[in-house]
Amino acid sequence: MIRRLRLAPTAGALGAGRTGAVRLLAVSDERDPALDDARNRVALGRIDAVVGCGDLEPDYLCFLADSFRAPLFYIRGNHDRGAAWAAGENTLPGTLDDRIESVSGVRLLGFSWPGPAEGPPRREESGAWTQALGAIWRTGFGRRAPQVVLSHVPPSGLGDVPADPFHRGFGAYRWLCRALRPRLWLHGHTTSAAAEDWRTTHGPTTLVNVTGAVLIELGAAVTAELPADSEPHTETDPTSRSPAPTPPARARPARAEPAGTTWRMP
Repeated sequence: MIRRLRLAPTAGALGAGRTGAVRLLAVSDERDPALDDARNRVALGRIDAVVGCGDLEPDYLCFLADSFRAPLFYIRGNHDRGAAWAAGENTLPGTLDDRIESVSGVRLLGFSWPGPAEGPPRREESGAWTQALGAIWRTGFGRRAPQVVLSHVPPSGLGDVPADPFHRGFGAYRWLCRALRPRLWLHGHTTSAAAEDWRTTHGPTTLVNVTGAVLIELGAAVTAELPADSEPHTETDPTSRSPAPTPPARARPARAEPAGTTWRMP
């Protein structure tokens, strides 16, 4: 089943002159059978971009982008390795790592699994900190913060499985979520059966576990963010989870922050 989510954008999120919603088809981890039927794809209507949050084969991502005639933005998950990916890299655009892209004025930033691309996947919190601190630099210390962030692993305590060491979120991502305050954070990695809810909120950010497929409509015309009978779990108390590790002091931002922004390490 293709889930749907409507969100009102933050100020300035849509490009100049844009009046309709920006429609993103977000996918990860599992193929949604509904997307195999052409009638269902037609019923979804216009798709402005397909966004992949990891652990899907290259040919499936290409199939979705071609079917909807939409640009593809994706990051790689811990299972995105091996022969299929070695062959598929020639047909896919580059991942969203280390760059910011824009869809109808909505800025996207992404983080693949922060470990070696070859061999057995290893969980590396230090790699997640490298990604987070690099993102602070690329966004001009928040001046060009993205409205949408993609990652395979969720932030710590925000849609993860804390009891499972391999499916626990990254503390670095949680720190980055507080620092950049994106409107939307999309992730995979957490199985549907293990999640309390496929949505959660943290400050101004809505975090979505897109395992399978989710149609997201981000636009000023939307007045209700979620169905009244289906409120997401809200995580508001950062002290309720184990604190995130502090990165090395030499990696702390040294430039002056923009007015009204407070940078605080956990």
